[in-house]
Amino acid sequence: MEFWISFTAVLLFSMACNLDTVMLSMGYAVRGVHITGGGCLIIAVVTTAVTWLSLALGDLAAGVISPGLSDALGGLVLVGIGFWFLLDWLRQLGRPEEGAQSAQAPGMWGCVSLAAALAVNNAGVGVAAGVSGISPLWASVCNFVVTIVFLLLGRWLGRGVLGRFLGRFALPLSGALLVALGVCEVFL
Repeated sequence: MEFWISFTAVLLFSMACNLDTVMLSMGYAVRGVHITGGGCLIIAVVTTAVTWLSLALGDLAAGVISPGLSDALGGLVLVGIGFWFLLDWLRQLGRPEEGAQSAQAPGMWGCVSLAAALAVNNAGVGVAAGVSGISPLWASVCNFVVTIVFLLLGRWLGRGVLGRFLGRFALPLSGALLVALGVCEVFL
């Protein structure tokens, strides 16, 4: 039972961290541009390295405070970040959408830049998840796999109308996943 709880937490964490990855890939696909396989690997490696580092830092911080307190603090921070994402989405509701711009497939350094931007989002969430006890190793492995899968999923979704519709809800979905993960970490 504990394995499945840990696995679910790692999967929710990885999915929440990568909803912006789906958005990125969908945005390119909507404009007819595809990130290459090498680009996908660069993005996955860079975001996973930063995610592992932030999880490891959170794990070290958890060693300084008591286990029950670290789970509660990490979980509450995840809930707070999730609610922040939800509030950010609510603030954007009345604003007009930005017009479509032409884009080119990013080169190697473009992929590194995209990965760095995506990794910044993972860093804060990673520290909180590490404090709450999520395994840095397993969360990083799962993050790598989910990053690749979500890049491909974004490409597929971006080709259709459903992708553009779902794209509007990535931020609140990410927020809801982080709230769910935080609640699980506090109470389970």
